[in-house]
Amino acid sequence: MTDTRGVAESRLDPDSGADARPMRVWKFGDDIDTDAIIPGRFLTLNNPDELAKHAFEGTRDEFAGRVQEGDMIVAGKNFGCGSSREHAPLALIGAGIRVVVAETFARIFFRNAINVGLLPVVCPEADAIADGAEVTLRLSEGYLEAGGKRFPIKPVPAFMQRIIDAGGLVPYARDITEVPLCTK
Repeated sequence: MTDTRGVAESRLDPDSGADARPMRVWKFGDDIDTDAIIPGRFLTLNNPDELAKHAFEGTRDEFAGRVQEGDMIVAGKNFGCGSSREHAPLALIGAGIRVVVAETFARIFFRNAINVGLLPVVCPEADAIADGAEVTLRLSEGYLEAGGKRFPIKPVPAFMQRIIDAGGLVPYARDITEVPLCTK
């Protein structure tokens, strides 16, 4: 479903109404690479739940034991830099993270996140959001709210939101009965 501005509505943003659930923030800085998200020694694992047990191990050791379903990661610039492995967003999915907000993302992490059903949201003012804050995401309205302040976010294209809502690229592709045209 698309609103009048062409921005996707989402299962993560139910009608942007008063019932939108706040998400607790796990704050990270700039240049958080995929080895910080999931250390390389765990790349033999492919199960998101198993990967989640080691998320941010050696970087923020309390994360795996304390993260809760529906929490959110907020980071600075270049989140997810490093290798092209899908293990990093899979570990976050397994940990119950459904949204990562950052000032900027490494391009390959951004695509891998979408491909596995993790929503990457660009927020140029993400640095101003505090660790532990409660954030309400208003995708269709173009902002998130934390600490009584509104922070603008970049629009999520409707086709990307459909992939996220399907649970990733593979489940999305399974449900395609007709390929939409990309040109007019």
